[in-house]
Amino acid sequence: MEQNLCDQGVSVAGERTFSFVEPVSPGMRAVEAVIRELAHSFVPVLVIGEPGTGKQTTARIIHHNSSQEQFLVIDCHGLGPESLRPDRFPAGATLYLDETGDLGPECQKELFDLLSRQGTNGSTRKGLRVICGSSRDLETEVRGGHFREDLYYRLSGVCLRMPPLRQRKEDIPHLMSFFLSRYSESFGRPVPTLSAATQKLFFDYSWPGNLTELEAAARAMVAVGDESVAMGGLRAILTRSDKPNGEKTSLKEAARAASREAERELILKVLTRTRWNRRRAAQELQISYKALLYKLKQIGYGEYGAT
Repeated sequence: MEQNLCDQGVSVAGERTFSFVEPVSPGMRAVEAVIRELAHSFVPVLVIGEPGTGKQTTARIIHHNSSQEQFLVIDCHGLGPESLRPDRFPAGATLYLDETGDLGPECQKELFDLLSRQGTNGSTRKGLRVICGSSRDLETEVRGGHFREDLYYRLSGVCLRMPPLRQRKEDIPHLMSFFLSRYSESFGRPVPTLSAATQKLFFDYSWPGNLTELEAAARAMVAVGDESVAMGGLRAILTRSDKPNGEKTSLKEAARAASREAERELILKVLTRTRWNRRRAAQELQISYKALLYKLKQIGYGEYGAT
């Protein structure tokens, strides 16, 4: 069963690698309280949030605190309807559907049928529960005719909205400490001590890539072994945005800045997915390896990554 699932774009995750950082921000503590209530229920859960806010981690937390045996992940982008047949999933599993808003009409029908088979205890069959994640606002997708209204209402009975990192900055020191410890152990290097300037930088920055970007910064800091080099990209962004009072910013300049930031976010996202293998990342980004090296140097990550 596991091999078949992997062949169809489903990953199987064990609990030995599970880790969770206790939140201190009010927004995340509210989410945590709901998670505790959901742990032993089998009702469908919809997790909404920007990319990198921890939607899949939230699903893992729910699973981790339940009696389920396996955590299965399906990437909904380009998924075929056959991948959602009920007989494909083992009993005792939690099924997490990543980016549910990417499901096509046929897959939406299959998911609706899967959820419609639920009994009074919320289980499609003994021990199987469904958790969906989406970076898109599915209510907006429904109004635009891109997502089934009946499916949305079935999914959104319990809806968790993940706050972006810029709205939960109280959690940054704890998250950074966790990531630095993880990568120091992985790379066999000492845990870096953050300077006061870098800690302030973390609070001043808006973190458009959310937890994914924060983790990448921690990884770079440990791998490079030089805090100033690893944080160079963030400092450059803040310096550009910190104009003197009264100085006007043109629409064209704002568009260029937004484009640069979007490009940076995409590069970091692809590098994270390829475990910072720069050659693989360049292929996925459809640019030359030399061009990627130049862009990495521009954003302060020029000395980091495997070829």
